[in-house]
Amino acid sequence: MSDTQESKAAIAVVRRSIEEVQGRGDFDVFDELFADDFVDHTPQPGITADKPGVRVLYSALRSAFSDFDPDIHWQVADGNLVTTFKIYYGTHAGEFLGIPPTGRRIQFESVDAMRVVDGKIVEHWGVGNLYSLVRQLGGLPDTGQSI
Repeated sequence: MSDTQESKAAIAVVRRSIEEVQGRGDFDVFDELFADDFVDHTPQPGITADKPGVRVLYSALRSAFSDFDPDIHWQVADGNLVTTFKIYYGTHAGEFLGIPPTGRRIQFESVDAMRVVDGKIVEHWGVGNLYSLVRQLGGLPDTGQSI
């Protein structure tokens, strides 16, 4: 699936976004890689489903978790659609989802699909394990039991 030039190029764009924008907070790269007509098909509550909304989300994550660091475990592409599994790590140093800073180290998993056209990210679908994250921050009781 990922062997075509189109797939390799799309993976490179998404990887650069994850490493340089999410991981290092380089919003000049964000402006370069995200299309002006970008659409997020799974926006977070209270976040618009467009390029400015994603910028707000990424900024909020970097503010809430001082050393926000994505670790890409795998990526695969079907043409220009790239799916990524990653785990985010960080230290809770700022308010997140109404939870004041705890200083706790966190990690949570995420799976994203991003479509890349002409070197720009134009669409996104994703699922993050925010239940686990909120539990780690003390926002949900840890009963020691599975659901």
